Amino acid sequence: MDPIPIEQWLQRLPIFSEIGADSLQRLAAAARLRPLERGAFALRAGDSCDAFFVNLGEPVKLFVLAPNGNEKVIELVSAGQSFAEALMFLGRPSPVNAQALGDTRLLVLPRDAMLQAMAADQRLALRMLAGLSRRLHGLVGDVQAYALQSGVQRVIGYLLRDAGEEGACTVVLPVSKATLASRLSLTPEYFSRVLRELEEGGLITVEGRRIDIADVKR
Repeated sequence: MDPIPIEQWLQRLPIFSEIGADSLQRLAAAARLRPLERGAFALRAGDSCDAFFVNLGEPVKLFVLAPNGNEKVIELVSAGQSFAEALMFLGRPSPVNAQALGDTRLLVLPRDAMLQAMAADQRLALRMLAGLSRRLHGLVGDVQAYALQSGVQRVIGYLLRDAGEEGACTVVLPVSKATLASRLSLTPEYFSRVLRELEEGGLITVEGRRIDIADVKR
């Protein structure tokens, strides 16, 4: 990435787009950029968390490990998205691991600086609340999908999440199929079988991580 002042990074992010110049400057002075190589951890389960993070590059996966070593991906954090806000406010140890899936950088925003900025600018506080509400809504949606939808429906729902109502479209998977399968609470084998069945049915064409959908409505 090109070297860009932290204040400019903040201005690019929707959550900070409307706050005052003084608050923005104070946040920029307190924030820092943290390089993270592929496979490196931003957080490990049990770590204390006195800041939250905005991902500026390749995806970061939030996951937990079962006692038998199996991994469950909770969330995939793309560029421009944030994580650990609730942990920062609660001051509790992290229940999840956060690992970079590619070389990236994180914008680290300390709790004290965020609390001061939110106290000084109500718009930032409202945006933080809106972000946490969206996260909660997404988690409720995940629980509903796991309880009420079949594996095929979950895969199709993911492929169509950004599609229009009809016509053709192309989806490029942002992470490996195994990682995405875990995010959807499926085994990698089942995920691959669903893609193969959809392809055999003439609904999609798969080339690596590129998936072409011939007809969204169908």
